[in-house]
Amino acid sequence: MSETPDSAVRTYIEHHRAAFLDDLVEWLRIPSVSAQPDHASDVRRSADWLAAKLGETGFETAEVWPTPGAPAVFAEWPSGDPEAPTVLVYGHHDVQPAAREDGWNSDPFEPVVRGNRLYARGAADDKGQVFFHTLGVRAHLAATGRTAPAVNLKLLIEGEEESGSPHFRALVEERAERLGADAVIVSDTGMWSEDTPTVCTGMRGLAECEIRLHGPDQDIHSGSFGGAVPNPATAVARLVAALHDEHARVAIPGFYDGVTELTDQERDLFAELPFDESQWLRTAKSYAAHGEVGHTTLERVWARPTAEVNGIGGGYQGPGSKTIIPSSAMVKLSFRLVAGQDPDHVEKAVRAWAAEQVPAGIRCEITFSGATRPCLTPLDHPALQSVVRAMGRAFGKPVRFTREGGSGPAADLQEVLGAPVLFLGISVPSDGWHAPDEKVELDLLLKGVETSALLWGDMAEHWRHAP
Repeated sequence: MSETPDSAVRTYIEHHRAAFLDDLVEWLRIPSVSAQPDHASDVRRSADWLAAKLGETGFETAEVWPTPGAPAVFAEWPSGDPEAPTVLVYGHHDVQPAAREDGWNSDPFEPVVRGNRLYARGAADDKGQVFFHTLGVRAHLAATGRTAPAVNLKLLIEGEEESGSPHFRALVEERAERLGADAVIVSDTGMWSEDTPTVCTGMRGLAECEIRLHGPDQDIHSGSFGGAVPNPATAVARLVAALHDEHARVAIPGFYDGVTELTDQERDLFAELPFDESQWLRTAKSYAAHGEVGHTTLERVWARPTAEVNGIGGGYQGPGSKTIIPSSAMVKLSFRLVAGQDPDHVEKAVRAWAAEQVPAGIRCEITFSGATRPCLTPLDHPALQSVVRAMGRAFGKPVRFTREGGSGPAADLQEVLGAPVLFLGISVPSDGWHAPDEKVELDLLLKGVETSALLWGDMAEHWRHAP
């Protein structure tokens, strides 16, 4: 009896598992730490290694793209079908710093398998999740008898994600024509748990600012002048106190303009997840949940905008007392943004709000850093449905939906390329991203391979007339 397409994919993966893992281990040995200048040559070596391996995989184009910082890798494999959609896979090949003395049980750049886990820096974040696409596309070809993927497949693997992607947007804008796609697959994410496969549908954006309030030209005596001149530290405290209302909503006028509200279906889907709030609080090292009234903890983290005080200071900080009115005080704020919010609008709203809060005699300086836009893909988008079907076939169980509370460069791809962003990742919370003994579960890694192999045919079948 002939094999089904799904069983043919699994057979191919099993036969090539050992060689795939050998290659991944070789790549993981390269300490491509983008944050440390001493490793600049290693980051370049990592890019060269990946480009060569993608060429061996069969990609017609595999190039290293320089930036003012670390290089990125671009690869392309046309389908040959004029009706096939074009899909861009995003990931990164740089990794976080790591050293044995940080608490690792083995050398972080000498990969080791213990049980069914592969331990190494980058095993999950993000080399393992980038690399599963190489075996995935080969399994797709073997199972279908094709000589090229069912979609026009592109990869963009950056080299500075762990350093804040300082040159990423400029690279995407410069190379937008080469990167053009109908959908973007981000493989730099994870699942809810080993037993609960999930697909992320959105990521919050981020805006950050520092507010400095200036009063007297120098620190002055609180006895001689206190109560008669404005105090910058008091003004900062009042500013922070005015940031939220009694329902923990952000009290900045206009802050919620354009927010895409959760639908009843999305709220129901979040509620299906096996969320243990007490366990979550233990992970957070916190004693109580808190946030915007009328929303669950998951809704607050994934789908609601926030304003947080990241740091505050002013005046004397040493031992004992120093009876002064400080000349200045400051507060650092960050705003997590959700779909529908415009970072430029939020910045204007914050500036106007701060100006109204600051009393006469206090000079206010606000500095905003570069913002990251939010991204959200509708549940009924055909590309998202393909990801869900492919993952469901690979895992043999229903796929749930999540969002990501953090922020990343994926939104730049959505904004510049005008393409929806989808998330395909197999990492689980215990993988320890950025921590000692980072690892990847090998069974899940191979499920990622299988999902990738099944995805391209599904997208071509159900999304042939790309928008």
